[in-house]
Amino acid sequence: LVSQNKFGDADKIGGDSGFLRWIKRRRRFSDASFICCAQEVSEQLLVVVGGGAAGIFAAIRAKGVAPYLRVLVFEKGKFLSKVKISGGGRCNVTHGHCVDTMVLAENYPRGNKELQGSFFKMHGPLDTISWFSDRGIELKTEDDGRVFPVTNSSSTIVDCLLLEARKKGVLLQTGKVVTSASRAVNGKFVLKIEKFSVDLVEAVEADYLLIATGSSRQGHSLAVQLGHSIVEPMPSLFTFKINDTHLLELSGVSFPNVKAKLVMPNTSKIIPQLTQVGPMLVTHWGLSGPVILQLSAWGARELFRSNYTGTIFVDFVPNLHFDNKQKVHNSSPPQLGLVKRFWNYLLDREGIDGDVMWACISNHTLISIASLLKHCNFKVNGKGKFKDEFVTSGGVPLSEINLKTMESKIQPHLFFAGEVVNVDGVTGGFNFQNAWSGGYIAGTSIGKLTLGDSIAKEIS
Repeated sequence: LVSQNKFGDADKIGGDSGFLRWIKRRRRFSDASFICCAQEVSEQLLVVVGGGAAGIFAAIRAKGVAPYLRVLVFEKGKFLSKVKISGGGRCNVTHGHCVDTMVLAENYPRGNKELQGSFFKMHGPLDTISWFSDRGIELKTEDDGRVFPVTNSSSTIVDCLLLEARKKGVLLQTGKVVTSASRAVNGKFVLKIEKFSVDLVEAVEADYLLIATGSSRQGHSLAVQLGHSIVEPMPSLFTFKINDTHLLELSGVSFPNVKAKLVMPNTSKIIPQLTQVGPMLVTHWGLSGPVILQLSAWGARELFRSNYTGTIFVDFVPNLHFDNKQKVHNSSPPQLGLVKRFWNYLLDREGIDGDVMWACISNHTLISIASLLKHCNFKVNGKGKFKDEFVTSGGVPLSEINLKTMESKIQPHLFFAGEVVNVDGVTGGFNFQNAWSGGYIAGTSIGKLTLGDSIAKEIS
């Protein structure tokens, strides 16, 4: 059992918290009452399972609301490891072009309906930007809406979060795995902690438990042990494998703007989002880029069921419209914005000799080329590599969680945040925003619970 003395500096107050502001406003709150309340809160323990974006952010927020609350974070690997590698090492913090919560929610294939309520209103992208800015981190919003630190280094974000956690008095323990969770007679959570490197097993009793383990099976197992169900996790953001040797020879060729539609066999369900517009990239195994990743997210579960097979129809010139009366020879490849290597690929698919003069090509052939530009199909025969974020769909169903507090509807004082919940976003900073929002709400709720209803009502 973890003793109070082991936490040392974790009980120190850092900053002018909501709790302290409340104390200052209430003159009738005597010193004796203050000490009594502080001691009562200091005897309570929050255990956070998972040291990723959601877990660390929630721990910081909980200590900000209730500085005397003891907060302990267990992480089996390195803290904020996904933050470190995300965005090619730059860390796509959030998305800056979606201020309206309804528009923002539309970027979540799982959660787009449920997140239209108060979730992002309590902590949205602008709040995230302000949070980091207030701590001296300068951010920039790129043309496509993605937000990065101006340093272009994820270490800036990682260092900021860990520094803030330590300043607040959050205890961070790595190399330890929470392998089981149950409820004691006294209502506390009994957690079994294992450290495999030294064959050590500990038991911890916690008043509050936050599971923020991302897509790890560890968090799913703990949730099931505490009475929750799990939506089977499946990959969400991934690239498409294409069996076309001639296409793969174009590896590295990119298209700034295409319109792509994904069609899967034996699927009658109509999903409007399976048509996307955006940049696309040819890789040595198939197709990638934002437009492909968006399709993979929206079609994740259907693609899994079809064993990752289907057909992609690509319009390479979505801003041009051909009809039977318009001749493609009126637009040369440079005017179409296509690289020469890809133009030759199209000619090869149509069986056209590149040395033939345009005047010698029939109108029927010209129409075929135009059709291929607007409706070029590629057979998908598998998924490629995961994105750096390793995003998955699935997890604890949203129906089992109160999104206004992130508290379990099954177990009081049990909370969830981040990807352990059945929420996943498209590429562009949306998955991190889910982590920040969920962590903030959970941390706020836990902090207020420790202080009691009368005090919590006065804390913003």
